[in-house]
Amino acid sequence: MRSEELPAYFDELDAWAAARPLPHEAIAYGAHPDQVLDLRLPTGTARRLAFVLHGGFWRAPYMRRNTTALAVALTERGWATANVEYRRLGPGGWRPMLDDVLAARRALTAFERVVAVGHSAGGHLALWLAAEGGVDGVVALGGVCDLVAAADAGLGNGAVQELLGGSPADAVDAYAVADPVARLPLRVAQRLVHGRADDRVPISHAESYAERARAAGDDCRVVALDTGHFEVIDPRSDAWTTVAETAASLA
Repeated sequence: MRSEELPAYFDELDAWAAARPLPHEAIAYGAHPDQVLDLRLPTGTARRLAFVLHGGFWRAPYMRRNTTALAVALTERGWATANVEYRRLGPGGWRPMLDDVLAARRALTAFERVVAVGHSAGGHLALWLAAEGGVDGVVALGGVCDLVAAADAGLGNGAVQELLGGSPADAVDAYAVADPVARLPLRVAQRLVHGRADDRVPISHAESYAERARAAGDDCRVVALDTGHFEVIDPRSDAWTTVAETAASLA
């Protein structure tokens, strides 16, 4: 999918979600306008939470609207969902962003099991949160798993260098903190749902990360699908059943 097609695509996802008007509560977990999450609760008792992190190569124009449909669809399947906004690159760089992810997770204490579900750059944030001990499992959807490899490949037109302030050689300390590979083993199960035709984050990145995670002792598997980068967050797609069942397997 070309970049110019994305606004219309996300409008379609918005319309899909709006046709399923599940109640949600906007919860501020800090004072900044971007420190907010949308909490949706299923009918009955909610013991499991999907902590949803949107993508967009960490850049400010991309927001949690991108994963609203995903959150709604998971809530329809019995999950409580927290669709998380966080400060992106424009407002302050990588450290405030990671602090926001931690703060949002710490604001939610009423659930027995929490699975981080992150798309693209949100997959990186989900894996990083696992390294901090914040979740019981991770589902990365087309996720950026290895920041050094992503930087070397120039993913997102240099998005990783923009995020961390330089190349792996120039920003050694930042990569050591922010890169999930540098934090292995994460000690939770990780499922990397990835399209074979993903042209934003090639599936080879997920496969290489999974090998390194398993070598470190983690339970990490790639779930390969015949899709591109965005079908994995689209409840209308053929990929959706696999995404939902993969999340359920960790709950």
